[in-house]
Amino acid sequence: MIPDSDNPREACGVFGVYSPGDDVARLTFYGLYALQHRGQESAGIATSNGTDFSLRTGMGLVSQVFDEEDLAYLRGHISIGHTRYSTSGGSVACNAQPIVVNDRHNGEPIALAHNGNLTNVEILREDLEAQGIQFESTADSEVIAHLLSIAPAGTWEERFHYVMRRIEGAYSVVIMTRDRLFAMRDPMGVRPLCIGKMENGWVVASESCALEHLGVPMEREVQPGEVVMVDAQGMTSFFPVAPARKRAICTFEYTYFARPDSRLGGQLVYLAREAMGAQLAMEHPVGADIVVGVPDSAIPAAIGYARAAGIPYREGLVKNRYVGRTFIQPDQRIREAGVSLKFNALSEVLRGKRVVLVDDSIVRGTTTPRVVSLVRNAGAAEVHMRITTPPIVSPCFLGVDMATKAELIAANQSIEEIRAHIGADSLGFLSLDGLNVSTGQVPADLCNACFTGVYPLNVQMQMDRLEAPRLREPELVAAESLNRAGRP
Repeated sequence: MIPDSDNPREACGVFGVYSPGDDVARLTFYGLYALQHRGQESAGIATSNGTDFSLRTGMGLVSQVFDEEDLAYLRGHISIGHTRYSTSGGSVACNAQPIVVNDRHNGEPIALAHNGNLTNVEILREDLEAQGIQFESTADSEVIAHLLSIAPAGTWEERFHYVMRRIEGAYSVVIMTRDRLFAMRDPMGVRPLCIGKMENGWVVASESCALEHLGVPMEREVQPGEVVMVDAQGMTSFFPVAPARKRAICTFEYTYFARPDSRLGGQLVYLAREAMGAQLAMEHPVGADIVVGVPDSAIPAAIGYARAAGIPYREGLVKNRYVGRTFIQPDQRIREAGVSLKFNALSEVLRGKRVVLVDDSIVRGTTTPRVVSLVRNAGAAEVHMRITTPPIVSPCFLGVDMATKAELIAANQSIEEIRAHIGADSLGFLSLDGLNVSTGQVPADLCNACFTGVYPLNVQMQMDRLEAPRLREPELVAAESLNRAGRP
């Protein structure tokens, strides 16, 4: 992928459906289509007809991976799907999900799709390898699948108790056996997961927008620490482990990851982002002629800023949503032309204006200077940058690919130094209190580790790993070749 975006890289999207009599593969395809914003590297769907499993995975967007022939092959009444951005394991075909493993007790297949990141994956992987388990991928999701496959035989509640006692970190997971659909959310509730009721069954998805896309009413969110099970008797749930000492819902779901038409914690994300913009206007007012949002995630915040400040909102930037979602690298001329920035500026809107430019974050500080320059070159008289999050000073280890601490500009420069670096006339970040109140959630229930450096669990092992050299390309190629011919 073109490495020009300075946004945090998306989490993954998961989807599952149990609905006898419905075309579950097609429902899953469109569910994943609605979750495409959460990951664009690979996609996959697995189905069960009660006897046999079918699986299709591939690299690229959902619309690139599947066609009518694939959907005709994916038959059954249970289905799970996944759209991926890699945070653990490289962007290679062997890491595409769902992952299928065999139950060590009865030989039956178990399919799994995961959104999140395990913080103790190295220890777990070494332990499983010592037990003779051979891995077909480098993703931590396969660790969860194998733990479930070797869990002491008993009730499903006992098996999930075994798994959830051993894994640490963030995980919203959908799991499929021959005759059941499961959804599991970690006890801190870091990543979202919700449930919808269909006429003939049930649907689970990372975000409520996927349910609404299919006309499925949302029942509720999967609670932190809860496992939902759907089978021929209907939907039941249980809590395999004791509740976590605290919740840690990712604040970036509200500011950037989730679609604005999704609901998280009972709050419409669009309204939360509007509230962030309004709060930002109160904390960092400035004399200006227009307010412009950096498409797409910052537009609701820009509208909120404009309304609170009494300044007109205008669309001064147009986004090409498909630039960057290609594996063809741009040549130098294209890079210099700024095509890979994904934006075009509307000079007639910006010329001669004092502009408040609203965005959701500054991570490395690589793209923001170019966006500011784009607005200036279109004729803006002044550019005042406003950011709907506090400065990012620490990396994430719970499912977001952000940067190392050495790469985070706010961890190494003052706000005035960042302002000078990006070339803005002024720069204002939303306060942590302002961000928390805008989400509508209890502040103690939010994970703000990237802003504070205070993590909800021990991440020292992950910190050591992140600061180590990145995985080399030959190793990625070798990982991709692992047992490729043996994949279902």
